[in-house]
Amino acid sequence: MKKALITGISGQDGSYLAELLLEKGYEVHGIIRHISFEDTGYRLSNIAHIQDKIFLHGASLENQLSLYKVVKEVQPDECYHLAARSFVSYGLDESSILTTNFNGTHHLLEAICEIVPSCRVYFAGSSEMFGYAGTSPQNEFTPFYPRSMYGISKLAGYHLVNIYRKRYGIFICTGILYNHESPRRGFEFVTRKITSTAAKIKMGFKIKLILGNLEARRDWGYAPDYVRAMWMMLQQDTPDDYIVATGRTNSVKDFVDITFKMLNLNYKDYVVTDQRFYRSGEEVPLCGDSQKIRSRLGWKTTKLLTEIIEEMVQEDLKAEGLRCDYGSRIIRS
Repeated sequence: MKKALITGISGQDGSYLAELLLEKGYEVHGIIRHISFEDTGYRLSNIAHIQDKIFLHGASLENQLSLYKVVKEVQPDECYHLAARSFVSYGLDESSILTTNFNGTHHLLEAICEIVPSCRVYFAGSSEMFGYAGTSPQNEFTPFYPRSMYGISKLAGYHLVNIYRKRYGIFICTGILYNHESPRRGFEFVTRKITSTAAKIKMGFKIKLILGNLEARRDWGYAPDYVRAMWMMLQQDTPDDYIVATGRTNSVKDFVDITFKMLNLNYKDYVVTDQRFYRSGEEVPLCGDSQKIRSRLGWKTTKLLTEIIEEMVQEDLKAEGLRCDYGSRIIRS
């Protein structure tokens, strides 16, 4: 039985990946922050339904020793490094994001290189690495020009990954993932803010939705499709880097309009724009060309944006209507 270690297992991608690996017969281990053991109902809600099937380990990206101990204990065959501070601010006042994300990646790769050099590793890149892209859509040869600390941190990790692959022979792949959504998306992201607030409006709990630039465009896909791509990368004969995207863009306005129409509402009656939430737009939109992973690995998307939004809206309506209390049990290893 293969053993997999997932950093960030309690997040959107980590939880879907854990489900996928369990279905494929893996023994699944996950790293969570120690504080998550104290507030399992909220912080671990995405994996509450599988906690009796996985092993959770407390560790921190900032603590090299804690990561080393987990890697030594688990001895994974595959490691999926998804954990990162993911707040995207286009100011340069978030230097802690750079420190946490880069150092965490470095600590993890050091441990794997020393303890289990045969372990196959997936590193979560981001379309934010392209930033001010010169062309659209972007492919694996498009120059990087990040414009946020988050994008810079991911690009630094990408270059570090290449060093470990070329110098030390570690099997490691970078997935350059564009935006991907699901009902497990965090409420701090605009897509989940839209669907959850629209559900509250429909239920009579809210009267307006405050957003920034409605004309901003993104390439939105379905999270379970994207974690399947992660797994596929590590099953190949040689490591490589791949863009994972739909190749289509929609505006925030499109997303809002689709969401409210599903609830038989007119978004113009409820949506208010506020300059405080505006981000500078891109002259060239971030849109991914995923031809490489589609042709080489046979990866494909399974849901259109309308279907993704419908799933998110239905889940948010259910949450608002039932006020679900997600109990959970922690498996300590």
